[in-house]
This record gives sequence, structure tokens and C-alpha cells, in this order.
Amino acid sequence: AVFGVISSISIGLSLLHQQPQHRGLIPTFASAKIPPLIMEDGDPYIRALMRMISASESNDRRPYSVLYGGSHVTDLSRHPEKCIRIVNGPNINNCSTAAGRYQMINTTWAMMAKKYHPNPDGFFWDRGYSFHAEYQDAVVHAWLRDEKFWGMNVSQSLKNGDLEKVRRRLSGTWTSLGYGIENNAMTPELPKIYERLIREELARKK
Repeated sequence: AVFGVISSISIGLSLLHQQPQHRGLIPTFASAKIPPLIMEDGDPYIRALMRMISASESNDRRPYSVLYGGSHVTDLSRHPEKCIRIVNGPNINNCSTAAGRYQMINTTWAMMAKKYHPNPDGFFWDRGYSFHAEYQDAVVHAWLRDEKFWGMNVSQSLKNGDLEKVRRRLSGTWTSLGYGIENNAMTPELPKIYERLIREELARKK
């Protein structure tokens, strides 16, 4: 069955993760160093958005291997699925499997990888989905371009200068974007960070 827009968005609101403990980057526009994406191609507006999301979500100089809380894993052949105790915020004492640049929990990764992963392995009845950096990027890029899921054309809204509209729509999924329940020190810096990142991505495309 195909989910309707409202159902898809509602699922997105609850799927992703609980807020990670932030570390590594100093939360100021002037000093924030947002690593480039591993993927080489893609829509520059979506690419800049992905980097902005990771500034507030993973917030780490090695974002693709980071777990909730700040530790790292070396095996990215699959989602790590390590459930780590949450020590603050509204979900305190639960645990989170959030991992990678976009802090996706294992169930979200399984669902989105099934839809968007460009290179699954295994057999049809036993598919596997690599969590290596290029596939984290590819899955999230394709997800953000899915107009039916979000009920909007994210790239076009960004081109139109509607970053706040995009942040509001995505904030139920990535809860640190400014309209969710778990803002953090990076949240107020995101518009400035995005402005810098979109300039970088558009210059890169030339």
C-alpha cells in the first residue's frame, strides 16, 4: 500500500531518533566546520540541507561512524543497532540506536533503505543494506527528494528561499531543526550555516 502524505509525514515525525549528546564542534557560525558529503553528485540545495541537518544532529568531525552519545564504530557494513541509554531530555532513561551522519535509528534506516538504497545486497527475501558513508548520503538524499513523503518539493522550497518552511516540515523527524522538541546549541545557528553551505555547494557545481 502507498501511504498518503499525511500518513507518511506522521510516520516521519516519530521514526528518527532521540536527541544525541552534542560534541566536537563549537556551536557558533564562525567556527562550525561542517564536513563535506562523501557522495559526489546530487542536488546542491539538498546537499546543503543534508550538511545543515548533520550540523545539529551528528555534530562530529567523523559523522558517518558516530553513535548517539559520541562514540564511534568501525563496522558500517550494516546499521550498528547499538541501543545507548539517553541521559537527558524528554526521553531520558530510554535508549537510542541513532547512528551515522543523520542519526537514524535502526528501524528508520531499515524502512528508508528498503525504499531508497541504491545497492542492496543479498537475496530478495533476505536483503541487506550497507551503512557505509556513501549509502547514508544516497538514502537521505533520495528521501529528501521524495515529494510524496514530505508533501512538498523540498529542493524547490529551498530555491525559493523557504528554509524555515523546510525546517518546520522536517523538524518532527530531525528534532533539532528548530521546531521540534529538542533544540540544541546549534539550532539558532542553522540559517547562517545553511547560507554558507549553499554557497559552497553551488560553487562546487560550477
